[in-house]
Amino acid sequence: MLTKNLRLLMTAVSLAVPLAVSGCGQQAAKSAGHAQSVTSGRNLRWPSPPKMFINPNKTHKAAIKTTAGTFVMTLFAKQDPAAVNNFVFLAHHQFFNGDEIFRVIKPFMFQTGDPLNDGRGGPGYEWNGETPTYPYQPGIVAMANTGNPNTNGSQFFVCTGPESASLNQDPIYTELGRVTKGWNVVQKIADGPVKTNPQTKEHSLPVHPYYITAVTISVSGS
Repeated sequence: MLTKNLRLLMTAVSLAVPLAVSGCGQQAAKSAGHAQSVTSGRNLRWPSPPKMFINPNKTHKAAIKTTAGTFVMTLFAKQDPAAVNNFVFLAHHQFFNGDEIFRVIKPFMFQTGDPLNDGRGGPGYEWNGETPTYPYQPGIVAMANTGNPNTNGSQFFVCTGPESASLNQDPIYTELGRVTKGWNVVQKIADGPVKTNPQTKEHSLPVHPYYITAVTISVSGS
């Protein structure tokens, strides 16, 4: 497939995931206290994961606005603070804005979070997450990796159908959250027509792709 792949036991399907490319930073990112290499958005790269700055005891939600509509996920801050910290950090830097939902397998999932829009991109670093708390099922959002849970980056997938349960045979994909609003939008994305990807030979390339236009984080609780 592409440079590195995430293999799934459920079928011979693979989730393409990022190869981390280190970037050299020049300016401190206030929210995480470490360097960034470019000024804004999808062109940003960092040499290492962000320092912990979220409060895991608070409720974190992410409203993901796409060209198909908006869906909301409740983030698993208590279960995996590193995953949520990373996602919130990237969202604050508008890293996901303009990302294509570049891979759709209707009974399984759709994948996004890649600044290159082809399964090879990432934030410039890799990180490891916690063992999943919940079974993979429709609505669960998890991080894509290379088959090694220590290789998370920025790419994530939304479980959309019953075949996602097959991932429970080998639960190595760090869970980020659960869709709690806007399931009709998720279904709209999953139902879009796809064609064969000329690079991967997989029937998962959207004919009319949807894009993330903004990710808004809300925090509540004491």
